[in-house]
Amino acid sequence: MHPVEIREHLRRQPFEPFRVHISDGTHYDVRHPEMAYVTARELYIAVKMAEDDLPEKMVWCDPLHVTRIEHIATNGSRGKRKRS
Repeated sequence: MHPVEIREHLRRQPFEPFRVHISDGTHYDVRHPEMAYVTARELYIAVKMAEDDLPEKMVWCDPLHVTRIEHIATNGSRGKRKRS
């Protein structure tokens, strides 16, 4: 996926949590825009947050390996949103 598309999901107002699907079959949830950082060649996602809201662990992947982004339900949401 092009990094600009990923950035658009991170900047969406209001922010909508989403799941990033990777070509190896793994997926990661981004529940807050500060949980991910995208550059032209890298995507970092916090996968374990500490009590002080600082990441304890990050994963890295190449944005080209992102196969799709799926919006995920939050409290008060009515379920899945459209897929990109």
